Amino acid sequence: MNTREEVIQAAMGWNLTPEEVDRIIEILGRLPNAVELALFGVMWSEHCCYKNSLHWLKQLPKEGKHVLKGAGEENAGLVDLGDNLACAFKIESHNHPSAIAPYHGAATGVGGIHRDIFTTGARPIAALDSLHFGHPEDRRSRWIMDGVVRGIGDYGNSFGVPTIAGEVYFDDTYRVNPIVNAMSVGVVEKDKIISAVAKEAGWKAFIAGAPTGRDGIKGAAFASVDLDLEEAEENLPAVQIGDPFMEKILLEAILEANEKGLIAAMQDMGAAGLLCSTSEMAARGKKGMVIYLEKVPLRHPSMKPWEILLSESQERMLILAEPEKVDELKKVFDKWDVPLTEIGEVIEEPILQYYFKGEKVAELPSYALAAGEGAPVYRRTWREADYRFEVLKFNPAQVPIPDWDEMLEIAKELVTNPTIASKKPIIRQYDHMVQIGNKNAWEPFDAAIMRVPYSNDKFIAVTTDCNPYYVYADPYIGTQIAVAEACRNIVCSGGEPVGVTNCLNFGNPYDPRVYWQFVRAVQGMRDICRQWELPITGGNVSFYNQSEEGPIMPTPVIGIVGIVHEPEKVVSMPFKQTGDIIVQIGPMIDDIASSQYLIFHHGIRHSPAPVFDIELEKRIQNFIGMLIKKQLIKSVHDISEGGLWIALIESAIYGNKGFEIKLPENGRIDGFLFGEIQSRVVVTIDEDNLNKLMNLAREYKVPAHALGTVTEKQIRINGHDWHDVNFWKELYESALEKYFD
Repeated sequence: MNTREEVIQAAMGWNLTPEEVDRIIEILGRLPNAVELALFGVMWSEHCCYKNSLHWLKQLPKEGKHVLKGAGEENAGLVDLGDNLACAFKIESHNHPSAIAPYHGAATGVGGIHRDIFTTGARPIAALDSLHFGHPEDRRSRWIMDGVVRGIGDYGNSFGVPTIAGEVYFDDTYRVNPIVNAMSVGVVEKDKIISAVAKEAGWKAFIAGAPTGRDGIKGAAFASVDLDLEEAEENLPAVQIGDPFMEKILLEAILEANEKGLIAAMQDMGAAGLLCSTSEMAARGKKGMVIYLEKVPLRHPSMKPWEILLSESQERMLILAEPEKVDELKKVFDKWDVPLTEIGEVIEEPILQYYFKGEKVAELPSYALAAGEGAPVYRRTWREADYRFEVLKFNPAQVPIPDWDEMLEIAKELVTNPTIASKKPIIRQYDHMVQIGNKNAWEPFDAAIMRVPYSNDKFIAVTTDCNPYYVYADPYIGTQIAVAEACRNIVCSGGEPVGVTNCLNFGNPYDPRVYWQFVRAVQGMRDICRQWELPITGGNVSFYNQSEEGPIMPTPVIGIVGIVHEPEKVVSMPFKQTGDIIVQIGPMIDDIASSQYLIFHHGIRHSPAPVFDIELEKRIQNFIGMLIKKQLIKSVHDISEGGLWIALIESAIYGNKGFEIKLPENGRIDGFLFGEIQSRVVVTIDEDNLNKLMNLAREYKVPAHALGTVTEKQIRINGHDWHDVNFWKELYESALEKYFD
């Protein structure tokens, strides 16, 4: 490539624009060679540098009283748990790989997010996921679902970390492009946290773990374009292959080396592989590196320099060590039979130099590839999506109110709705008992509760949440609801939310309507997190979730970690005792907007987001936390998909009890029962404590309505008999079974 025009022509293969080529020439002070162009092409992809999202992400709040490491500082965020313990957590996407190779795409997504956690020195103790598939009646969607679930289960089970919580949605918008988001949570002693910063010249650089192959090359670039099924076979090499057993011994070797103080800094090799880890660690420390690519252990001896740099082969780490500790480091890795190979060192001059068999194949400034520094940052054009006119035109008065016979049939539809029904066919493929710290293994809570290793009585609560229908209706309010619901689940499980991670899944950012969804979603997240003093500790943006069938619904998944200060007082979801009083905490409103009932029974996809009052929501969460602390309530379950009906029937099924309630008759009975108005929680209480609860509700300025009582088995609503709990349990637990035959 001897001319700018030749470079521009070659750059098209890396999705670089002529303007970006000119920026590269300016940074280098010369034309790039073919290897350097490849490096810029991958590191300046959306997946690596967030060039279309970084401007907005910088507006998110990062500070908080529990935050130890905020967004962008390390491979994962860390929050202080007290007693010299920290929690590392993060969520990321593996959507495109899971669309064309579901098993390996999901498995390597799990492996990759766990590596982000133990790169900080933390031992992973739990995995969560957020999965969105096409309707399971569709054959392709079933194929993707089956592969994804097996991939998550096989990798997590083999690696020895329980998958303890998550969510699964089914909608045709995800038929071609599923959403596969994986979250990992780990624990580390604060004085054992490993940095991902190359701080000192002279540190030796090692590649540890599996040998480097051609799998995953251009994976980051593949994730930065719309999904084209016709090119699926061409893109299969961009999907990595995982080995959970190698990852397990890699983890143990790293933790032992860290315990002995032998690791100066470390980063895993995820997107863009060795290139990403070397360039990011150097850029953070404002240092440089010299790397000798011929020293990298290869599965294919004929690999070219750019392939070695960009390979995304799994189970690999870049480790930096002080020279005097190298021998001891090697002994630890030899003990665990994990390959450890010296490939270079950190230098003072902030320059990256890559050699191959005596030839310098690439040289560039350390900052050149870094997000927000050398990499470009764009603010794309955005405008409100056209469908919003249909949303704003919605009139609930045009939706007929069903009679009681119809209501019963609708109740059956909701209980068997794949998004709402029991996920047992999925959950039973995951080992949720390994490490024996999962409190949910014995009884269900709104969030998963885990015992913290290295402590006797410390617990955390974790969850993932996002209702994409709300975000589609109103990205600003819908994303605020996602944050609020995740917090509500933590609070209902006895926890205090202390940190937020996110995985922002959207379509093509060059589509102004998609970019509007993204911008408004980030603004909604920003505003609620600022108001509630919730720090964002890290996350992931996944654009280009789009195919010839159009973009997915906007799906900003929220993951939250909370501290359970008094684990002996936590309250679970199931009804406990016949005769207990059932109370709804929150507004009694008959709104049906964006409910599963409206969308799937009436076929109306365009309506506003549910009623949401951010200040009332916070008061209700404080109120619920107080009730748990005072041990006034016997069960608690937040109201979400399927409305009050599903919250009640789930508490009944898990408690093997029935219920009898009375709802207002001066409004839409379908709205009261099936509507998804926010800021509502169902609790049960001894009759003797009812007046005390109502008085406290007035003190906290929150609505509270006594609905009825827990019964032995029978379900009765406004005097109408609706079978018994065993009838509903059979429907609820069998709805997904047929799709896993």
